[in-house]
Amino acid sequence: MADEAALVALFRSKSLRLALAESCTGGLIAAGIAAVPGASEVLWGSFVTYTNNAKAAMLGIEPEFIARHGAVSEETSRAMALGAKKKSGAEYGLSVTGLAGPGGDGSGLPVGTVWMGLALPDGAVISRRFQYTGERNGIRRAAASDAVDILFLAAS
Repeated sequence: MADEAALVALFRSKSLRLALAESCTGGLIAAGIAAVPGASEVLWGSFVTYTNNAKAAMLGIEPEFIARHGAVSEETSRAMALGAKKKSGAEYGLSVTGLAGPGGDGSGLPVGTVWMGLALPDGAVISRRFQYTGERNGIRRAAASDAVDILFLAAS
């Protein structure tokens, strides 16, 4: 399991930049990375796209796309990651969208459902679903930690 310091060191050693699109984590991933000295060489920034309107305005995702697939979905996580990468020009774009609770969003997905998307330097976009348990802030912290691990593994 990687931490933010290891991630920053790895990205710095490879001259890589990262842009984030965070929904349910609300900036936690960016805050953890920004706490590391030298992070400004790695972290382009983070789009905190907590609402569907923010996803549309900041990342260029059509509202109809979100309505069709749902805000918490593989498709939306991929579109968010790609939007962050394209808008920033960074080599990597990572997104997190999910249901931290305590209530759901009416989609029928259980609380703790989180999708992460990763736009890679070669243009590929991958995604992964996570199912967390526990309370709201624990879900958010677990998702932020897993996001750092995904980034570290992808760049290694």
